[in-house]
Amino acid sequence: MPTALSSSTLPDLADKAKVPCYDRSRLSPGIVHFGVGNFHRAHMAIYLDTLFNKGLALDWAIVGAGTRPTDLAMRERLAAQDFLTTVAEQGNDSTSLRVTGSMVDFLDPSHPDQIVARLADPSIRIVSLTVTEGGYNIDPGSGRFNPADPEVVRDVANFDAPVSVFGMIVKALDLRRSADLKPFTVMSCDNIPSNGEVTRATILGIAAMVSAQLHDWLQDNLACPNGMVDRITPATGDRERAQMRETYGIDDGSPVFCEGFKQWVLEDHFSAGRPPLEEAGVTLVEDVAPFELMKIRILNGGHAAIAYPAALLDMEFVHQAMGDELILKYFRRLQKQEIVPLVPPVPDTDINAYVDKISERFGNARMADTNRRVCFDGSNRQPKYVLPTVLDALRQGRPVEGLALISAFWCRYCAGETESGARIESNDPNWERMRETALAARDDPSIFLSMTDIFGEVATYSAYVDAFSAALSSIWMHGTRETLLRYAEAGEAV
Repeated sequence: MPTALSSSTLPDLADKAKVPCYDRSRLSPGIVHFGVGNFHRAHMAIYLDTLFNKGLALDWAIVGAGTRPTDLAMRERLAAQDFLTTVAEQGNDSTSLRVTGSMVDFLDPSHPDQIVARLADPSIRIVSLTVTEGGYNIDPGSGRFNPADPEVVRDVANFDAPVSVFGMIVKALDLRRSADLKPFTVMSCDNIPSNGEVTRATILGIAAMVSAQLHDWLQDNLACPNGMVDRITPATGDRERAQMRETYGIDDGSPVFCEGFKQWVLEDHFSAGRPPLEEAGVTLVEDVAPFELMKIRILNGGHAAIAYPAALLDMEFVHQAMGDELILKYFRRLQKQEIVPLVPPVPDTDINAYVDKISERFGNARMADTNRRVCFDGSNRQPKYVLPTVLDALRQGRPVEGLALISAFWCRYCAGETESGARIESNDPNWERMRETALAARDDPSIFLSMTDIFGEVATYSAYVDAFSAALSSIWMHGTRETLLRYAEAGEAV
Protein backbone atom coordinates (compact mmCIF):
# COMPACT_ATOMS: atom_id res chain seq x y z
CA MET A 1 0.00 0.00 0.00
CA PRO A 2 1.59 3.35 -1.03
CA THR A 3 2.04 6.06 1.58
CA ALA A 4 0.26 9.35 0.90
CA LEU A 5 2.66 12.30 0.85
CA SER A 6 2.11 14.81 3.66
CA SER A 7 4.00 16.46 6.50
CA SER A 8 2.72 13.83 8.93
CA THR A 9 3.95 10.91 6.80
CA LEU A 10 7.48 12.19 6.21
CA PRO A 11 8.94 9.91 8.91
CA ASP A 12 7.29 6.94 7.19
CA LEU A 13 8.80 7.93 3.84
CA ALA A 14 12.37 8.25 5.10
CA ASP A 15 13.21 4.71 3.99
CA LYS A 16 11.92 5.40 0.46
CA ALA A 17 13.28 8.90 -0.20
CA LYS A 18 15.50 11.62 1.18
CA VAL A 19 13.15 13.82 3.20
CA PRO A 20 13.65 17.33 4.63
CA CYS A 21 15.86 17.27 7.72
CA TYR A 22 14.81 20.81 8.68
CA ASP A 23 11.80 21.92 10.70
CA ARG A 24 9.45 23.37 8.08
CA SER A 25 7.60 25.33 10.78
CA ARG A 26 10.74 27.49 11.11
CA LEU A 27 10.64 28.54 7.45
CA SER A 28 9.40 31.98 6.47
CA PRO A 29 8.75 33.23 2.93
CA GLY A 30 11.21 35.37 1.02
CA ILE A 31 10.34 34.42 -2.56
CA VAL A 32 7.13 34.42 -4.59
CA HIS A 33 7.37 32.23 -7.67
CA PHE A 34 5.04 32.50 -10.67
CA GLY A 35 4.62 29.33 -12.69
CA VAL A 36 4.85 26.36 -10.33
CA GLY A 37 5.35 23.66 -12.90
CA ASN A 38 7.60 20.64 -13.05
CA PHE A 39 10.71 22.56 -14.01
CA HIS A 40 10.52 24.94 -11.06
CA ARG A 41 10.02 22.04 -8.65
CA ALA A 42 12.93 20.11 -10.19
CA HIS A 43 15.25 23.10 -10.23
CA MET A 44 14.93 26.23 -8.08
CA ALA A 45 12.91 24.45 -5.39
CA ILE A 46 15.69 21.82 -5.18
CA TYR A 47 18.39 24.44 -4.67
CA LEU A 48 16.41 26.09 -1.85
CA ASP A 49 15.67 22.70 -0.30
CA THR A 50 19.41 21.98 -0.34
CA LEU A 51 20.10 25.23 1.50
CA PHE A 52 17.44 24.51 4.11
CA ASN A 53 18.87 21.03 4.67
CA LYS A 54 22.15 22.77 5.52
CA GLY A 55 20.37 24.97 8.04
CA LEU A 56 20.84 28.04 5.84
CA ALA A 57 18.51 30.78 4.55
CA LEU A 58 15.40 29.63 6.40
CA ASP A 59 13.79 33.02 5.70
CA TRP A 60 13.84 32.39 1.94
CA ALA A 61 11.03 29.84 1.58
CA ILE A 62 8.95 29.85 -1.60
CA VAL A 63 5.33 30.92 -2.03
CA GLY A 64 3.75 29.78 -5.29
CA ALA A 65 1.62 32.00 -7.52
CA GLY A 66 -0.03 31.94 -10.93
CA THR A 67 -2.81 33.26 -13.09
CA ARG A 68 -4.12 30.32 -15.12
CA PRO A 69 -6.61 27.50 -14.46
CA THR A 70 -3.68 25.08 -14.52
CA ASP A 71 -2.09 27.05 -11.67
CA LEU A 72 -5.25 26.63 -9.62
CA ALA A 73 -5.22 22.87 -10.25
CA MET A 74 -1.56 22.68 -9.22
CA ARG A 75 -2.31 24.68 -6.07
CA GLU A 76 -5.06 22.25 -5.09
CA ARG A 77 -2.86 19.21 -5.66
CA LEU A 78 0.07 20.63 -3.71
CA ALA A 79 -2.06 22.01 -0.86
CA ALA A 80 -3.48 18.52 -0.36
CA GLN A 81 0.05 17.29 0.41
CA ASP A 82 1.25 20.30 2.42
CA PHE A 83 3.10 21.76 -0.60
CA LEU A 84 5.57 18.87 -0.62
CA THR A 85 6.87 17.35 -3.87
CA THR A 86 8.54 14.03 -4.58
CA VAL A 87 11.32 14.41 -7.14
CA ALA A 88 12.65 11.33 -8.93
CA GLU A 89 16.15 12.10 -10.23
CA GLN A 90 16.89 9.61 -12.99
CA GLY A 91 20.35 8.67 -14.11
CA ASN A 92 21.05 6.27 -16.95
CA ASP A 93 21.26 3.35 -14.51
CA SER A 94 19.53 4.41 -11.29
CA THR A 95 16.85 6.60 -9.73
CA SER A 96 17.07 8.52 -6.47
CA LEU A 97 14.10 10.06 -4.69
CA ARG A 98 13.87 13.19 -2.56
CA VAL A 99 10.95 15.03 -1.03
CA THR A 100 11.32 18.81 -1.14
CA GLY A 101 9.75 21.10 1.43
CA SER A 102 10.96 24.51 0.24
CA MET A 103 7.47 25.70 -0.75
CA VAL A 104 5.26 26.74 2.17
CA ASP A 105 2.23 28.32 0.49
CA PHE A 106 0.54 28.84 -2.88
CA LEU A 107 -1.53 31.96 -3.47
CA ASP A 108 -5.00 31.58 -4.95
CA PRO A 109 -4.87 32.50 -8.68
CA SER A 110 -8.50 33.63 -8.54
CA HIS A 111 -7.58 36.49 -6.17
CA PRO A 112 -5.00 38.65 -7.95
CA ASP A 113 -5.48 41.41 -5.36
CA GLN A 114 -4.16 39.06 -2.68
CA ILE A 115 -1.19 38.18 -4.87
CA VAL A 116 -0.35 41.87 -5.32
CA ALA A 117 -0.60 42.41 -1.55
CA ARG A 118 1.80 39.52 -0.90
CA LEU A 119 4.27 40.84 -3.47
CA ALA A 120 4.17 44.23 -1.79
CA ASP A 121 5.00 42.71 1.60
CA PRO A 122 8.57 43.72 2.60
CA SER A 123 9.41 40.11 3.52
CA ILE A 124 9.28 39.22 -0.19
CA ARG A 125 12.66 40.09 -1.65
CA ILE A 126 12.68 38.00 -4.83
CA VAL A 127 9.91 37.34 -7.36
CA SER A 128 10.91 34.53 -9.70
CA LEU A 129 9.32 33.34 -12.92
CA THR A 130 8.86 30.26 -15.06
CA VAL A 131 6.02 31.51 -17.22
CA THR A 132 7.26 30.01 -20.55
CA GLU A 133 8.83 31.80 -23.47
CA GLY A 134 5.51 33.34 -24.51
CA GLY A 135 4.70 34.92 -21.14
CA TYR A 136 6.87 38.05 -21.33
CA ASN A 137 4.68 40.38 -23.42
CA ILE A 138 7.32 40.63 -26.13
CA ASP A 139 7.11 40.57 -29.91
CA PRO A 140 8.60 37.24 -31.08
CA GLY A 141 10.20 38.70 -34.21
CA SER A 142 11.95 41.67 -32.62
CA GLY A 143 12.32 40.36 -29.07
CA ARG A 144 11.18 43.74 -27.77
CA PHE A 145 8.44 44.70 -25.35
CA ASN A 146 5.06 44.83 -27.05
CA PRO A 147 2.90 47.64 -25.62
CA ALA A 148 -0.02 46.47 -27.77
CA ASP A 149 -0.15 43.05 -26.11
CA PRO A 150 -3.77 42.57 -24.95
CA GLU A 151 -2.66 41.68 -21.41
CA VAL A 152 -0.62 44.86 -21.21
CA VAL A 153 -3.38 47.05 -22.61
CA ARG A 154 -5.92 45.60 -20.19
CA ASP A 155 -3.75 45.97 -17.08
CA VAL A 156 -2.55 49.48 -17.87
CA ALA A 157 -6.16 50.57 -18.33
CA ASN A 158 -7.11 48.91 -15.04
CA PHE A 159 -3.92 49.41 -13.08
CA ASP A 160 -5.66 49.21 -9.70
CA ALA A 161 -6.76 45.64 -10.50
CA PRO A 162 -4.15 43.96 -12.74
CA VAL A 163 -4.57 40.26 -13.55
CA SER A 164 -1.49 39.33 -15.61
CA VAL A 165 1.82 38.29 -14.08
CA PHE A 166 3.66 41.43 -15.14
CA GLY A 167 0.72 43.68 -14.39
CA MET A 168 0.67 42.38 -10.82
CA ILE A 169 4.45 42.71 -10.50
CA VAL A 170 4.45 46.33 -11.65
CA LYS A 171 1.50 47.19 -9.41
CA ALA A 172 3.24 45.66 -6.39
CA LEU A 173 6.46 47.52 -7.21
CA ASP A 174 4.48 50.75 -7.34
CA LEU A 175 3.04 50.00 -3.89
CA ARG A 176 6.55 49.39 -2.57
CA ARG A 177 7.74 52.67 -4.05
CA SER A 178 4.88 54.47 -2.31
CA ALA A 179 5.82 52.78 0.97
CA ASP A 180 9.49 53.73 0.53
CA LEU A 181 10.56 50.06 0.30
CA LYS A 182 13.25 48.59 -1.90
CA PRO A 183 11.98 46.85 -5.02
CA PHE A 184 12.14 43.08 -4.96
CA THR A 185 14.44 41.42 -7.47
CA VAL A 186 12.58 39.95 -10.45
CA MET A 187 14.43 36.78 -11.46
CA SER A 188 13.50 34.92 -14.63
CA CYS A 189 14.12 31.17 -14.66
CA ASP A 190 12.86 30.73 -18.23
CA ASN A 191 14.96 29.64 -21.19
CA ILE A 192 15.05 33.00 -22.93
CA PRO A 193 18.18 34.69 -24.25
CA SER A 194 19.09 37.53 -21.86
CA ASN A 195 16.10 36.59 -19.73
CA GLY A 196 16.86 39.24 -17.12
CA GLU A 197 17.07 41.98 -19.73
CA VAL A 198 13.81 40.80 -21.32
CA THR A 199 12.15 40.79 -17.90
CA ARG A 200 13.43 44.26 -17.10
CA ALA A 201 12.31 45.63 -20.49
CA THR A 202 8.76 44.35 -19.94
CA ILE A 203 8.54 45.79 -16.43
CA LEU A 204 9.95 49.16 -17.49
CA GLY A 205 7.73 49.19 -20.57
CA ILE A 206 4.58 48.70 -18.53
CA ALA A 207 5.76 51.15 -15.88
CA ALA A 208 6.35 53.84 -18.52
CA MET A 209 2.77 53.43 -19.70
CA VAL A 210 1.56 53.95 -16.12
CA SER A 211 3.78 56.63 -14.61
CA ALA A 212 7.02 58.37 -15.53
CA GLN A 213 7.95 58.54 -11.84
CA LEU A 214 7.48 54.78 -11.42
CA HIS A 215 9.52 54.09 -14.55
CA ASP A 216 12.39 56.30 -13.40
CA TRP A 217 12.43 54.76 -9.91
CA LEU A 218 12.57 51.27 -11.35
CA GLN A 219 15.16 52.31 -13.90
CA ASP A 220 17.43 53.31 -11.01
CA ASN A 221 16.64 50.57 -8.48
CA LEU A 222 15.25 47.38 -10.06
CA ALA A 223 17.48 44.30 -10.43
CA CYS A 224 16.65 41.60 -12.96
CA PRO A 225 19.65 39.25 -13.15
CA ASN A 226 20.25 37.19 -16.25
CA GLY A 227 20.39 33.48 -15.57
CA MET A 228 20.95 30.18 -17.33
CA VAL A 229 18.93 27.23 -16.04
CA ASP A 230 19.18 23.64 -17.18
CA ARG A 231 17.52 20.39 -16.23
CA ILE A 232 15.52 18.17 -18.56
CA THR A 233 12.15 17.70 -16.90
CA PRO A 234 9.33 15.83 -18.69
CA ALA A 235 5.66 16.45 -18.03
CA THR A 236 3.84 14.46 -15.35
CA GLY A 237 0.86 12.33 -16.31
CA ASP A 238 -1.02 9.30 -15.08
CA ARG A 239 1.93 7.07 -15.99
CA GLU A 240 4.30 8.99 -13.71
CA ARG A 241 1.82 9.11 -10.84
CA ALA A 242 1.25 5.36 -11.18
CA GLN A 243 5.00 4.71 -11.30
CA MET A 244 5.51 6.73 -8.13
CA ARG A 245 2.80 4.73 -6.36
CA GLU A 246 3.51 1.25 -7.71
CA THR A 247 7.31 1.29 -8.03
CA TYR A 248 8.31 3.60 -5.19
CA GLY A 249 5.36 3.32 -2.80
CA ILE A 250 4.60 7.07 -2.60
CA ASP A 251 1.18 8.49 -3.39
CA ASP A 252 1.99 11.96 -4.76
CA GLY A 253 -0.62 13.84 -6.77
CA SER A 254 2.02 15.70 -8.75
CA PRO A 255 5.44 14.05 -8.63
CA VAL A 256 8.34 15.25 -10.77
CA PHE A 257 10.61 13.00 -12.81
CA CYS A 258 13.80 14.63 -14.07
CA GLU A 259 17.36 13.85 -15.05
CA GLY A 260 20.13 13.75 -12.48
CA PHE A 261 21.99 16.64 -14.11
CA LYS A 262 21.13 20.22 -13.16
CA GLN A 263 22.81 23.58 -13.64
CA TRP A 264 22.09 27.17 -12.68
CA VAL A 265 24.39 30.04 -13.65
CA LEU A 266 23.21 33.39 -12.31
CA GLU A 267 24.42 36.97 -12.33
CA ASP A 268 25.01 38.25 -8.82
CA HIS A 269 22.76 41.29 -9.09
CA PHE A 270 19.88 41.64 -6.59
CA SER A 271 17.82 44.60 -5.35
CA ALA A 272 17.02 43.41 -1.84
CA GLY A 273 19.45 40.65 -0.92
CA ARG A 274 19.53 36.95 -1.79
CA PRO A 275 20.02 33.55 -0.19
CA PRO A 276 23.56 32.07 -0.31
CA LEU A 277 22.79 30.15 -3.49
CA GLU A 278 26.45 29.33 -4.07
CA GLU A 279 26.22 27.02 -1.02
CA ALA A 280 23.70 24.92 -2.96
CA GLY A 281 25.77 24.69 -6.14
CA VAL A 282 24.61 27.74 -8.09
CA THR A 283 27.38 29.36 -10.15
CA LEU A 284 27.30 33.12 -9.53
CA VAL A 285 28.99 35.21 -12.21
CA GLU A 286 29.35 38.77 -13.47
CA ASP A 287 28.18 37.86 -16.97
CA VAL A 288 25.99 34.86 -17.74
CA ALA A 289 25.87 35.48 -21.50
CA PRO A 290 28.55 32.93 -22.56
CA PHE A 291 26.91 30.12 -20.54
CA GLU A 292 23.45 31.09 -21.73
CA LEU A 293 24.41 31.25 -25.39
CA MET A 294 26.11 27.85 -25.22
CA LYS A 295 23.10 26.22 -23.58
CA ILE A 296 20.41 27.78 -25.74
CA ARG A 297 22.19 27.12 -29.02
CA ILE A 298 23.58 23.65 -28.32
CA LEU A 299 20.93 22.14 -26.04
CA ASN A 300 17.70 23.95 -26.90
CA GLY A 301 18.56 24.26 -30.57
CA GLY A 302 19.69 20.63 -30.59
CA HIS A 303 16.48 19.53 -28.91
CA ALA A 304 14.44 21.16 -31.67
CA ALA A 305 16.68 19.66 -34.35
CA ILE A 306 15.99 16.07 -33.32
CA ALA A 307 12.43 16.32 -31.98
CA TYR A 308 10.63 17.50 -35.13
CA PRO A 309 11.97 14.85 -37.53
CA ALA A 310 11.48 12.20 -34.84
CA ALA A 311 7.87 13.28 -34.32
CA LEU A 312 7.24 13.15 -38.08
CA LEU A 313 8.53 9.56 -37.97
CA ASP A 314 6.07 8.72 -35.15
CA MET A 315 8.73 8.43 -32.44
CA GLU A 316 7.29 9.24 -29.05
CA PHE A 317 10.45 9.78 -27.01
CA VAL A 318 13.60 11.89 -27.32
CA HIS A 319 15.87 8.94 -26.57
CA GLN A 320 14.39 7.14 -29.58
CA ALA A 321 15.49 10.04 -31.75
CA MET A 322 19.04 9.80 -30.40
CA GLY A 323 18.98 6.07 -31.06
CA ASP A 324 18.11 6.61 -34.73
CA GLU A 325 21.23 6.52 -36.89
CA LEU A 326 20.13 9.18 -39.38
CA ILE A 327 18.84 11.63 -36.79
CA LEU A 328 22.03 11.18 -34.77
CA LYS A 329 24.19 11.84 -37.83
CA TYR A 330 22.17 14.97 -38.54
CA PHE A 331 22.54 16.12 -34.94
CA ARG A 332 26.30 15.58 -34.92
CA ARG A 333 26.98 17.29 -38.25
CA LEU A 334 24.69 20.20 -37.36
CA GLN A 335 26.44 20.73 -34.03
CA LYS A 336 29.98 20.38 -35.39
CA GLN A 337 29.66 22.44 -38.57
CA GLU A 338 26.88 24.96 -37.94
CA ILE A 339 26.23 25.50 -34.22
CA VAL A 340 29.45 25.03 -32.23
CA PRO A 341 31.48 27.39 -34.48
CA LEU A 342 29.03 30.14 -33.49
CA VAL A 343 29.39 29.57 -29.74
CA PRO A 344 32.04 31.86 -28.19
CA PRO A 345 34.41 30.48 -25.53
CA VAL A 346 32.83 29.79 -22.13
CA PRO A 347 34.83 30.12 -18.90
CA ASP A 348 36.16 26.78 -17.60
CA THR A 349 34.16 24.84 -20.22
CA ASP A 350 35.16 22.48 -23.02
CA ILE A 351 32.41 23.09 -25.57
CA ASN A 352 32.98 19.82 -27.43
CA ALA A 353 32.72 17.93 -24.14
CA TYR A 354 29.52 19.87 -23.47
CA VAL A 355 28.07 18.62 -26.77
CA ASP A 356 29.00 15.06 -25.78
CA LYS A 357 27.26 15.53 -22.43
CA ILE A 358 24.14 16.85 -24.17
CA SER A 359 24.12 13.77 -26.42
CA GLU A 360 24.34 11.53 -23.37
CA ARG A 361 21.51 13.38 -21.65
CA PHE A 362 19.24 13.26 -24.70
CA GLY A 363 19.86 9.52 -24.93
CA ASN A 364 18.78 8.79 -21.33
CA ALA A 365 15.95 6.29 -21.84
CA ARG A 366 14.90 6.42 -18.19
CA MET A 367 13.73 9.99 -18.73
CA ALA A 368 10.98 9.04 -21.20
CA ASP A 369 10.95 12.67 -22.30
CA THR A 370 8.51 13.12 -25.17
CA ASN A 371 9.18 14.72 -28.52
CA ARG A 372 5.76 16.37 -28.25
CA ARG A 373 6.92 18.30 -25.17
CA VAL A 374 10.04 19.47 -26.97
CA CYS A 375 8.04 20.40 -30.10
CA PHE A 376 5.59 22.56 -28.13
CA ASP A 377 5.29 26.29 -28.85
CA GLY A 378 7.62 26.49 -31.83
CA SER A 379 6.28 29.93 -32.76
CA ASN A 380 7.87 31.28 -29.56
CA ARG A 381 10.80 28.91 -29.27
CA GLN A 382 12.22 29.02 -32.79
CA PRO A 383 12.88 32.80 -32.62
CA LYS A 384 14.73 32.29 -29.33
CA TYR A 385 16.53 28.97 -29.73
CA VAL A 386 17.21 28.57 -33.46
CA LEU A 387 16.86 31.74 -35.53
CA PRO A 388 19.47 33.84 -33.65
CA THR A 389 22.08 31.21 -34.58
CA VAL A 390 20.85 31.35 -38.17
CA LEU A 391 21.17 35.14 -38.23
CA ASP A 392 24.72 35.02 -36.89
CA ALA A 393 25.64 32.42 -39.51
CA LEU A 394 24.13 34.49 -42.32
CA ARG A 395 25.92 37.65 -41.22
CA GLN A 396 29.21 35.75 -41.21
CA GLY A 397 28.58 34.00 -44.52
CA ARG A 398 28.56 30.57 -42.88
CA PRO A 399 26.46 27.57 -44.03
CA VAL A 400 22.86 27.30 -42.85
CA GLU A 401 21.60 24.13 -44.56
CA GLY A 402 21.27 22.14 -41.34
CA LEU A 403 19.83 25.08 -39.41
CA ALA A 404 17.28 25.62 -42.17
CA LEU A 405 16.30 21.98 -41.81
CA ILE A 406 15.27 22.57 -38.19
CA SER A 407 12.67 25.14 -39.20
CA ALA A 408 11.66 23.15 -42.29
CA PHE A 409 10.93 20.10 -40.13
CA TRP A 410 9.01 22.39 -37.77
CA CYS A 411 6.98 23.74 -40.69
CA ARG A 412 6.20 20.20 -41.88
CA TYR A 413 5.19 19.28 -38.29
CA CYS A 414 2.81 22.25 -38.17
CA ALA A 415 0.98 20.83 -41.18
CA GLY A 416 -0.67 18.59 -38.60
CA GLU A 417 0.11 15.04 -39.73
CA THR A 418 3.06 12.69 -39.34
CA GLU A 419 4.40 10.91 -42.39
CA SER A 420 2.25 7.90 -41.57
CA GLY A 421 -0.86 10.09 -41.64
CA ALA A 422 -1.33 10.18 -37.86
CA ARG A 423 -2.87 13.44 -36.66
CA ILE A 424 -0.70 15.86 -34.72
CA GLU A 425 -2.90 17.54 -32.15
CA SER A 426 -2.63 21.27 -31.46
CA ASN A 427 0.82 21.89 -29.99
CA ASP A 428 1.31 25.65 -30.16
CA PRO A 429 -0.62 28.61 -28.73
CA ASN A 430 -0.87 29.79 -32.36
CA TRP A 431 -1.60 26.36 -33.81
CA GLU A 432 -4.36 27.31 -36.25
CA ARG A 433 -2.26 30.05 -37.77
CA MET A 434 0.80 27.81 -37.93
CA ARG A 435 -1.12 24.93 -39.51
CA GLU A 436 -2.77 27.11 -42.15
CA THR A 437 0.53 28.74 -43.08
CA ALA A 438 2.42 25.44 -43.09
CA LEU A 439 -0.09 23.83 -45.44
CA ALA A 440 0.10 26.80 -47.81
CA ALA A 441 3.92 26.60 -47.70
CA ARG A 442 3.87 23.10 -49.19
CA ASP A 443 3.56 24.66 -52.64
CA ASP A 444 5.33 27.92 -51.82
CA PRO A 445 7.83 27.68 -48.92
CA SER A 446 8.27 31.46 -48.86
CA ILE A 447 4.76 31.76 -47.38
CA PHE A 448 6.04 30.31 -44.10
CA LEU A 449 8.97 32.73 -44.06
CA SER A 450 6.57 35.63 -44.63
CA MET A 451 5.65 35.46 -40.92
CA THR A 452 7.97 38.36 -40.15
CA ASP A 453 6.99 38.42 -36.48
CA ILE A 454 8.75 35.04 -36.23
CA PHE A 455 11.51 35.07 -38.86
CA GLY A 456 12.32 38.78 -38.87
CA GLU A 457 15.61 39.66 -40.58
CA VAL A 458 16.45 36.01 -41.30
CA ALA A 459 13.88 35.91 -44.12
CA THR A 460 15.60 38.79 -45.93
CA TYR A 461 18.67 36.66 -46.75
CA SER A 462 18.40 34.82 -50.06
CA ALA A 463 20.82 32.16 -48.79
CA TYR A 464 18.38 31.22 -46.04
CA VAL A 465 15.28 31.47 -48.24
CA ASP A 466 16.93 29.11 -50.72
CA ALA A 467 18.10 26.67 -48.00
CA PHE A 468 14.73 26.60 -46.26
CA SER A 469 12.83 26.22 -49.54
CA ALA A 470 15.05 23.35 -50.66
CA ALA A 471 14.75 21.64 -47.27
CA LEU A 472 10.97 21.92 -47.06
CA SER A 473 10.49 20.81 -50.66
CA SER A 474 12.70 17.79 -50.01
CA ILE A 475 10.77 16.83 -46.88
CA TRP A 476 7.44 16.94 -48.73
CA MET A 477 8.74 15.28 -51.90
CA HIS A 478 11.19 12.70 -50.57
CA GLY A 479 10.29 12.36 -46.88
CA THR A 480 12.12 12.88 -43.61
CA ARG A 481 14.53 9.96 -43.85
CA GLU A 482 15.71 10.70 -47.37
CA THR A 483 16.17 14.37 -46.48
CA LEU A 484 18.22 13.45 -43.41
CA LEU A 485 20.25 10.97 -45.46
CA ARG A 486 21.14 13.58 -48.07
CA TYR A 487 22.29 16.02 -45.39
CA ALA A 488 24.32 13.34 -43.60
CA GLU A 489 25.97 12.13 -46.81
CA ALA A 490 26.86 15.68 -47.83
CA GLY A 491 28.56 16.06 -44.46
CA GLU A 492 30.62 12.92 -44.98
CA ALA A 493 31.84 14.35 -48.27
CA VAL A 494 33.11 17.53 -46.60
